[in-house]
Amino acid sequence: MFWFDNALEAVARFMDMGGNVLWLIALLLFCMWALIFERAWYFYAGWRADAAKAIQQWESRGERKSWAAHQIRLKLISEAQIQINQYLPVIKTMVALCPLLGLLGTVTGMIEVFNIMAVTGGGDAKSMAGGVSRATIPTMAGMVAALSGVFANTYIARTAARESTFLKDNLTTDH
Repeated sequence: MFWFDNALEAVARFMDMGGNVLWLIALLLFCMWALIFERAWYFYAGWRADAAKAIQQWESRGERKSWAAHQIRLKLISEAQIQINQYLPVIKTMVALCPLLGLLGTVTGMIEVFNIMAVTGGGDAKSMAGGVSRATIPTMAGMVAALSGVFANTYIARTAARESTFLKDNLTTDH
């Protein structure tokens, strides 16, 4: 457990260096990855049952060539796409928010640096460099969080598109 204590201490130091906005980025990152894992789990465990149910419902129809049958097919596809694409816009929004929150942390950190400079009348480059360094940590954290989300969101969106195409291809009207 020694390594766990060291890791926890390192994370606590990093969070302390980044300021309060870093906690907001961490919360956003946790929520974003919870939704990403939910979508991955859905495609792994739940989607097959939903697709099989839609295909079975379509295959149980006697006729598939009328206007009404085409409307039912569109309904089945639309309902499946709602399930497939659930949370994808939210994940995409969270990915976009991560760097913005990082910039917010940088701006608030720079305001603190300028405030300290004004109070102390400082022109000390060494203390300014430390403050600027501390102010840029939230930007780095926001960018890393966004990059992790971009790759995961791309994978989930491609999977959603592939499964939607799979369903459209299997709800055929030719038999």
